[in-house]
Amino acid sequence: MKVTAIETIRAAEHPNLLWVQVQTDAGLTGLGETFYGPAAAEGHIHGIIAPYLIGRDATNIEAHQAHLTGYVGFVGASAEMRGRSAVDIALWDILGQAKGMAICDLLGGRVREKIKVYNTCAGYSYVQTKATQGTDNFGLSAKTGQYEDLDAFLNRADELALSLLEMGIDAMKIWPLDYAAEASSGYRISPEDLKKGLLPFEKIRRAVGDRMDVAYELHSLWSRPQAIKIAQALEPFKPMWVEDPVFMDHMHSIGEVARATRSPIAVGETRGGRADFRHLLELEALSMVIMDVAWCGGVSEARKIASLAETYHTPVAFHDCTGPVALTISTHLALNARNCWVQEIVRAFYYGWYHRYLTELPPIEKGTITVPKGPGLGTKLQPDVVKRPGVTVKRTTAKDL
Repeated sequence: MKVTAIETIRAAEHPNLLWVQVQTDAGLTGLGETFYGPAAAEGHIHGIIAPYLIGRDATNIEAHQAHLTGYVGFVGASAEMRGRSAVDIALWDILGQAKGMAICDLLGGRVREKIKVYNTCAGYSYVQTKATQGTDNFGLSAKTGQYEDLDAFLNRADELALSLLEMGIDAMKIWPLDYAAEASSGYRISPEDLKKGLLPFEKIRRAVGDRMDVAYELHSLWSRPQAIKIAQALEPFKPMWVEDPVFMDHMHSIGEVARATRSPIAVGETRGGRADFRHLLELEALSMVIMDVAWCGGVSEARKIASLAETYHTPVAFHDCTGPVALTISTHLALNARNCWVQEIVRAFYYGWYHRYLTELPPIEKGTITVPKGPGLGTKLQPDVVKRPGVTVKRTTAKDL
C-alpha cells in the first residue's frame, strides 16, 4: 500500500494548528496533527518527508523513522520533529484502518478500557489566536460560554472546582503565576505575588478539601531558586504535581528542584525523542513524565518513551492543550501504556470547538475517557473542513517531486 499524496491543512481561526492527511493507493487516508509554528512544520513535511515517503509502503512505519526527521532537528520539539510527529500519527491511522484495529489494540492491546481525566483550566481561545504563547494570549477577552476556565481559576477557583466535581472530574491544572514570571523573566518572585499565586489553591481546598487533585503549571518560566521557592510554598496544599518548574534548557536543574521539595515534579511536554527523555529519567527524581504525541515524534516514539519510563518506575501522561487529533491519539496511548494513570483534557476545547473539526471525539463520561469506536484513530476530519473560509490546503504528489 503506497503513499500517493500528503496534504497539510491550516485554518485561520486556529493559526497554531496543522493537520496532515497521508493518502494511499488503497484508498485509505491517515490523519495526523501538530501544533505551534505550523508553517515551519509544514515546510519540513513537504520539503523533506514527502519526497522520501511518497511511493513507499505506508505500513512500514518503523522503517521510515530514520527518514522522517532528516539530518537536523531530531531532538527536542523542533519543526522537524513536529512534522515527523504528525506524519507518524497519520501512518499509524492508516495501518489501523488496514488491519481493522484501533491503534491502542494494534500496539498490543488495552490494559484498561477507560482512564481518568484531569481538566487543564484553559478557556476557549487559549493560545489559539496568535503564533506566540504568553499572558497576552490567554484569550480572556473572549469570555463566552460556561467553560471559560482560565478566568475561573484566576478569580473563582472554588466555584470552578465544584463545577468540575459535578461533571465527575476530580483533577485539574492551573497556572496563576505566569504574570509574575513574565514581569521578572523568572528570576524573582515577590512575597506578594507568591501569596497571590497560592490563593486559588486556598480557595479550592476550602471549598472541596482533598476531593480535588490540583496540578500547578509553571510553564518552564522560572529560574531554579525561584522554582524551588514556589514548589516549597505549595507543599502544604499537596499538589498533584508541579509541572515544568524551570527553563527547559538545563536538565540538571530539574533534578535539583525535585530534590529540594516534597511537591511532586512533572516535566517533559516540550521535549522530543527518546534521547531527551532518557536524560530526564536518569535524574531519578521525577514523579511524572509528560509527553506530547504531536511533538515528541508521534506514536512510534511516544510508545518507546512510555516503555523506557516504565523501567524507571515512572508514570507517564500525555499532553492535550492543542487539538482534537492530539487528544484522540493520546487516549489510544493512555489505554495501552501500563504506567499511565491519567489523561489531560481541556473541557473548553472539547465542548467548545473540537467537534467542529473531527467526525468523532474520544467519549468522556463521569470523569473518564476512552477511544472512539472504529479502526485506526476512529475519527476523521469533518468532510467540509477543507472547503471552509480561511482554510488553506497544500498538497504534494509524485508529480510535484
